Amino acid sequence: MNFEQLYAPSLKELFVQKLQGMILSGELSMGEKLPSERELCQQMGVSRAVVNGGITELARQGFLEVRPRQGAYVADYRRDGNMETLMAIMDYNGGMLGREEIRSILEVRWGLEQMTLHGVIDNASDEQLEQLGTFVDRLRENPTPAQAAEIAFAFHHEMTLMGGNHILPLIYTSFKVPCTALWIRFCKKYGVAALHSNVEELYRHLLNRDKEGAIQWSNVYLAEAIGGTQQIYEA
Repeated sequence: MNFEQLYAPSLKELFVQKLQGMILSGELSMGEKLPSERELCQQMGVSRAVVNGGITELARQGFLEVRPRQGAYVADYRRDGNMETLMAIMDYNGGMLGREEIRSILEVRWGLEQMTLHGVIDNASDEQLEQLGTFVDRLRENPTPAQAAEIAFAFHHEMTLMGGNHILPLIYTSFKVPCTALWIRFCKKYGVAALHSNVEELYRHLLNRDKEGAIQWSNVYLAEAIGGTQQIYEA
């Protein structure tokens, strides 16, 4: 068994995490002005460099807006955020995503998958479709939940590459962390075999170039995850 190396977070990281938590929990409201850097230093017992660097980091993540000569304000991270904002939300509360965040991620994946399936069936060669079977076989070998999540992501990412759209694979890759986290949660709740079954059925439709069947099956298993019998809102 391998153990991950431990490290102590820096004061800047602790500062960023603290303010992220206060914003995501609602303790700091959108539009609220933060105390001055000097006041934050005094209240939190850290240096000016820690506060200044932390505010810059939070602004880059979309949590704060720094207005020249006015100070730092809590931003609307839903409007101003980016993938780093999403990653911070994923890490908030020990990685325990809220129901709305999980639902939103699944809905985004649903839309991306519809585009992907159209492209794959219209553009992929028979040889490319056969290559997808290696991922299905690897899922059959009873991997760990973490390994299964990586395999499932690789299967879906390979589909985006086969679809012919040059931007879609990049978009899909940007969602790797939340997607794999949710697949791990799915495997822990329902078993790797359930994930294998979903992927294998989708692959069967792809091999048959059955676009209607592939899209219908995608709708079924994602609907089950969002509001059916295979929900993953609780770990």
